Amino acid sequence: MLKSRVLTAAALLTGFLAALFFLPHDAWILCVAAALAIGAWEWSGFSRLHGLGRSAYVLLIAGLALWFAWRVESPRISPVFYALAIVFWALIVPAWLSRRPKAPGAAILLVAGVAALFPMFVAVLELRASSPALLLATMAIVWLSDSVAYFTGRRFGRRKLAPAISPGKTWEGVWGALIAVALYGAAWSLWPGSVKLSVPGVTAPVASFVMVLFIVLLAVAGVIGDLFESQMKRQADLKDSGSILPGHGGVLDRIDALLPVLPIAALAFLG
Repeated sequence: MLKSRVLTAAALLTGFLAALFFLPHDAWILCVAAALAIGAWEWSGFSRLHGLGRSAYVLLIAGLALWFAWRVESPRISPVFYALAIVFWALIVPAWLSRRPKAPGAAILLVAGVAALFPMFVAVLELRASSPALLLATMAIVWLSDSVAYFTGRRFGRRKLAPAISPGKTWEGVWGALIAVALYGAAWSLWPGSVKLSVPGVTAPVASFVMVLFIVLLAVAGVIGDLFESQMKRQADLKDSGSILPGHGGVLDRIDALLPVLPIAALAFLG
C-alpha cells in the first residue's frame, strides 16, 4: 500500500510539473478541465447520482469550465467566483460540518460541488497564467501541511481533531503542520522576487508577519477542505472518492485541501 502510494505520488508530481512548466496554454486548460471532470464525476457519487444524470452533471461542469476559459474575460469576473468561494468555505461549510449525522439532499450536494470545484478551476488557470512558480508555491503549502500533519500526528497524536468525520486526524498533527507552514511562510516572505501580499503603509517586518499569517490561514483553510470532503465520503458511505489513483483513491482525495486554498490565494495575490 505504501509503495503504491509513493509511486503514484511520484508519477503525479512528475506529470504535474511537466504540464505546469511546459504545456502550452490551451493544452493546460484541457488538462485542468479533464481533472475537473473527474472530480465532478466523483462528487456526483456523493449524491448517489447515476447514469445519464451523472454524465450530464460532469458535462455541465466541464462545459462551463471550458466556455469560461476560452470565451470569458476572466480578470473582470473571476474575483466574483473567488468571493463566492470564500463565503462558501468560511460560512456554509462550517455549518455543514456541524450536521455530521445527516447528509443534505442530492440537489444541494450537486450545487455545493459547483461551488467547490469551479472557483478552484478558475484559480488554477489564473495563478498559472500569472506565474507557474506562484501556483506551485501555493500548492506546496497544502502538500507541506498534509505531510507534516500526517507524520506529527502519528508520532505525537493524542487528541482527535474531528473523530466523527476523520478519526485519523489529531490536534497535534494540525499544530505541527501550522508550525511547519509558518516557517515556510517566513521563507516565502524573505525570498527575493517572490510574490507577496500588498500591504500598503506598513514596515517590511510587519508586511512579512502579515504574509506568514496569511500562509497559515491558507493551511487552516486546507484543513477545512480536507474535513469537508471526508464528511461527504462518510455521509455517502464511501472510503475514497474514487479509485483512479492507486494508493490514494480518487482525484478529490488529492485536491480536497486545495479547493478552498487556491481561490483564496488567487484573490489575495491577483486581486
